[in-house]
Amino acid sequence: MVRKEKIGVVVSTKQQKTVSVLIQTRYAHPKYGKILIKTKRYMAHDENETCQCGDIVLLLESSPFSRCKKWAVVKIVKPYSK
Repeated sequence: MVRKEKIGVVVSTKQQKTVSVLIQTRYAHPKYGKILIKTKRYMAHDENETCQCGDIVLLLESSPFSRCKKWAVVKIVKPYSK
C-alpha cells in the first residue's frame, strides 16, 4: 500500500514531539464550479523537535503514534524566515 504525503504549514509546536500542521485543499464546487479552499489541521510526530512555527513541512502517513497522531514529519521543505 502506498503511503500518503501532504505538504502544509506548522502552526503550533507547544507539545513535546508533536506539531500541528495546517493543510489547505483547493477543489471546485460540484455544481457551480467556484474554487473553494478547505483547511484541516493534522497532528504530526516530530521526533527531533526541529520544526518551528511557519515552516513548510512534508508529512508522511504512518502507523498511529497516539489517538490523534497518525502522520510523521519527513523533512522541512522550507524553513520560516522573517
